[in-house]
Amino acid sequence: MADFFATRRKTLQGLALGAAALSGATSARAADTSSKTIGGIHAIPEMAPQWRELDLAEILSRPAAYCSVSQTKSVYDPGGLQSGEGHRQRGSLEATIKVVQAARKKKNFVSFNWIGYELFRQSYPQNDFDHAQFGTWTKGINWTKEQQARDNELVGELRALVRPGDNEFNERALQSAWIGTAMPLELTRKRVQVIVLTGIHLDWCIEGNTRIARDNGYLPIVIGDACGCQKPEQEPAAMERINNFFAPVISADTFVSYLNKAT
Repeated sequence: MADFFATRRKTLQGLALGAAALSGATSARAADTSSKTIGGIHAIPEMAPQWRELDLAEILSRPAAYCSVSQTKSVYDPGGLQSGEGHRQRGSLEATIKVVQAARKKKNFVSFNWIGYELFRQSYPQNDFDHAQFGTWTKGINWTKEQQARDNELVGELRALVRPGDNEFNERALQSAWIGTAMPLELTRKRVQVIVLTGIHLDWCIEGNTRIARDNGYLPIVIGDACGCQKPEQEPAAMERINNFFAPVISADTFVSYLNKAT
């Protein structure tokens, strides 16, 4: 994790110095090449033995919630603070669109949640660890409030899929959409059993929320190719860890096929 923050800090400082165009394009090309062989859909592991015992099509016919985490302009749009990670070229956005469009067609998906992850956290309650950690993310970045807000906006392709009645809010904790938000009450009131997750970063917010979902009695399912780590080469280990211990990790196409089988 120390390497994660060190790399992110260098990326953000590079952007602040005006090197975004060159370094971002180079990083994106490298990420695109890597993801074709080791990341994204290629990193989805064989389903763990315990999940093979389940009828996932039946489970996905139960009351369900969809959660998109941190799929913002920051990670997908040119000039975003995290755009140098190359997620727009790595396929998670297209896979996410496929998941949302399929879920919209099913009446059992009763809750859609678009969850932001702010990098600029001056207004957040912070302890000593938070202050030290959050400060490294934006050190040397002198953006206006408007620029900061835009960075955390939902990326345009997903904004087009938002409907009245959907929930939009920001995570308030380090890696959890459950703490300090209306998420627990939303799921309880709608009697949700299943939670389908997509987003960035796979080994942080997605894994963290998946663990919390399991500990709270829910049935989380992670759409592997609709997620991403900072680097494509980090994704196989993250997906294997989640799949082995916390939740099935499947592809967007597999998700759609399960929905089509569900009664």
